[in-house]
Amino acid sequence: MNIYTLGLENILTITCSIVGFIIVLYAQFKINHAYSKYKKINNDKKISGSEVARIILDANGLDNVYVVETSGNLTDHYDPTRKVVKLSKEIFHGETIAALSVAAHECGHAIQDKNGYLFMRIRSMLVPVVNLVSYLGYFATIIGLVAGITGYLFAGIMVLLATIIFQLVTLPVEFDASKRAKEELIKLQLINDDEGVSSMLSAAAFTYVASLISSLLNLIRLVLMFSERDD
Repeated sequence: MNIYTLGLENILTITCSIVGFIIVLYAQFKINHAYSKYKKINNDKKISGSEVARIILDANGLDNVYVVETSGNLTDHYDPTRKVVKLSKEIFHGETIAALSVAAHECGHAIQDKNGYLFMRIRSMLVPVVNLVSYLGYFATIIGLVAGITGYLFAGIMVLLATIIFQLVTLPVEFDASKRAKEELIKLQLINDDEGVSSMLSAAAFTYVASLISSLLNLIRLVLMFSERDD
């Protein structure tokens, strides 16, 4: 089989798969490289991630938001339903630039929640919808497998569309949280100059961009396969 017998749609389908894989792989390498580098460098103030979080939260009138330790690696997140900033062990106890950056970023989400940041509210509303579409997608996939490859592809396209919409809304939420994080760190004099915070935050943000691009390419791949089967 050569390029002429493959067909243009098959070539595009394979290309989308390869490019999407490379982008996600690069994004993962980028965040892992940044995290590995900055988790070895202490911040100038010698304060832990949990202390940074507490200082930022209190400065923004968020004394009702708790900072707790959670299991796992890079499992840090803000829970808007319980008003809790959850930090992984290395971030919670660490006095590194990585710990300071991640903790500040999660506090950025808490500030968004307090201020009623539009995209965060939209994302929260989309969560049950995306979960429902994904849940129904599994059933549709099973039915599609029985009905034929066309039904399977259609179910995959629907799930991907819901995922992409969610990812599009997530991008401004994450970028804004990072922006707020850096502003708070500077305003509260928790960092001297930049200390590598921008590099750490931009690497983390790129993973969301990469995920979106990968999903878009995957959607194109499924649409091409669907149109080919439909023909």
